Formats: sequence, C-alpha cells, structure tokens
Amino acid sequence: MTSLTADEATPARLLALVRGHWHIENKLHYVRDFSYDEDRSQVRTGNGPRAMSSLRNLAIALIRWKGWAGIPTGNRYYAAHPTVLLSLRGA
Repeated sequence: MTSLTADEATPARLLALVRGHWHIENKLHYVRDFSYDEDRSQVRTGNGPRAMSSLRNLAIALIRWKGWAGIPTGNRYYAAHPTVLLSLRGA
C-alpha cells in the first residue's frame, strides 16, 4: 500500500522506497537488536526507553566513526579498553 498516485508509483520508485526501508532496517534496527538485544530490554517506563535507544545509537555511531568493520568487534574492543573509548583516541 502506498499514498503515491498511480503515476508516481513507478516500479523504480517503489523499488527505491522498499530498498530505503530495508537499508534503515539493516543498518540500525537489526544492529540494535542483534548487538544490544534491544527487543528483550526491560526498560519500559518514563524516558528510559528513549534514553537507552539514544545511548545505543551513540555507541553504534562512535564505533562506525572509528572505522570498525563490525559493531560486535568494536563493542568487545571497547569493553576491554574503556579508557580508549572515553578519550576517543586509539583504534
């Protein structure tokens, strides 16, 4: 289903929309669930869910910014070397 008109809903446009959706799903939502087990989070009240989501997004962004090939690899490295992460230097 789409709100596009018949003229706007060309196959190329629909394909671009679907690929855009899955790009977001694969680059962020899947990573947050796989790496941080977000779907099983017990944080449900007040601003907690939004705060935790923001912290997870920040962690993902920092790991990508530092050039890690994968989020789990970056997580393991920074878990073992927290001072490197806090100073934003090194690997």
